[in-house]
Amino acid sequence: MRVCVIGTGYVGLVTGVCLSHIGHHVICIDNNEEKVKLMKSGQTPIYEPGLSELMHSCTKAGRLEFTSDLAAGVAHGEILFIAVGTPSLPTGESDTRYVEAVARGIGNHLNGGYKVIVNKSTVPIGSGDWVRMIVLEGVAERQKSLVGAGGVIPEEPSEEITTDFDVVSNPEFLREGSAVYDTFNPDRIVLGSNSSKAITMMQELYSPLVERQHAADESLPPVPVVVTDLSSAEMIKYAANAFLATKISFINEVANICDRVGADVTQVAKGIGLDSRIGNKFLQAGIGWGGSCFPKDVSALIHTADDYGYEAQLLKSAVSVNKRQRLLAVEKLQQELKILKGKTVGLLGLTFKPDTDDLRDAPALDMIEQLNRLGAKVKAYDPIISQTGMRHGLSGVIVETDPERLADGCDALVLITDWAQFKKLDYSQMARLMNNPVMIDGRNFLDREILERAGFQCIGIGR
Repeated sequence: MRVCVIGTGYVGLVTGVCLSHIGHHVICIDNNEEKVKLMKSGQTPIYEPGLSELMHSCTKAGRLEFTSDLAAGVAHGEILFIAVGTPSLPTGESDTRYVEAVARGIGNHLNGGYKVIVNKSTVPIGSGDWVRMIVLEGVAERQKSLVGAGGVIPEEPSEEITTDFDVVSNPEFLREGSAVYDTFNPDRIVLGSNSSKAITMMQELYSPLVERQHAADESLPPVPVVVTDLSSAEMIKYAANAFLATKISFINEVANICDRVGADVTQVAKGIGLDSRIGNKFLQAGIGWGGSCFPKDVSALIHTADDYGYEAQLLKSAVSVNKRQRLLAVEKLQQELKILKGKTVGLLGLTFKPDTDDLRDAPALDMIEQLNRLGAKVKAYDPIISQTGMRHGLSGVIVETDPERLADGCDALVLITDWAQFKKLDYSQMARLMNNPVMIDGRNFLDREILERAGFQCIGIGR
């Protein structure tokens, strides 16, 4: 099938590349000319395991193209994905200006033939009908521009205009750092629309994924496809992320109680996770959640509830627990080092999770700000950030190039991101380089026995 993906962030680029890999002809659109130039050269603007290799093979096969020409993309695609950002506004609601601009642009360029316009961006509930309205406004603007002098449409207009389209909500459930894997091995595919024709086309598009032709285990049964109305599909996305964020805040609340009563939250999580009604995922206590999805989506759902006269107390509590949890490591540093002014603290990891270069709403940023306020010198080492030289938004921290440089002269280290390679560092050498070998394990990730043998005093969360 012919596909156009508008927006090449994490969701858009991964979606476009993976759809191309399973056999579709995809054109990816972005209004950033430098970004388009970079992708045309074979380089990815984001770090995502496996993405670069797939992008290269699909481009070489002629099934994947990049351009800033929206008209060309709309003309090409039978299915048009809107995959632009919807960041949070200060009020907590989603900023939909980019979605609006794309929808209007699609309307400006709609030509002959039926189109399916897919909301891949996480949008407020009820946005499906709103997007349809904006597209039609774009069509009307184009019709007006084609009216000849005197307000008469020429008998033979130079361009064909159509309003034959339907809108589908198709939320994504990709995890940064494993987005390619998640695309080929989804738990479910959600399609929201009132049009059976649009649903049929989307089912055809995803057929190779539903039948697990590219899955890690092709013997599994077909992927469940959930077909709903537009609003329910939009709510599924928000409800899923809100539940997972709340589950993390719950285990962090339990961890804080464990700290006070002498229990070990890792054992508690194992015990409750074996209950099939609870499950063991998202029960790793630590310094809280961040990133581009959980904070934004939980805030948006709270705001939507407020708009409709309902106070989402549970979700507000999940946000409150998470906000406090981010600074728990600072409290533990104060308990161990007492006065932080004049001390040097090293952060192991900066990104909000491993296997990504994403710093959006990362707990590390709050840590850096608070440690700076208390007069500490802050250093950090991150496998991706240190390698790429990214420094945007990282004021008040010295980014070191290797773990040994990080440890040198530190009064304590704090594990922020649970990168797999952090389990294999030379902690004996790092301990010798430190003024005071203390490790605050903010993710309960490291082997305490190995650290203690290396000379560290190891302090976990809820342990």
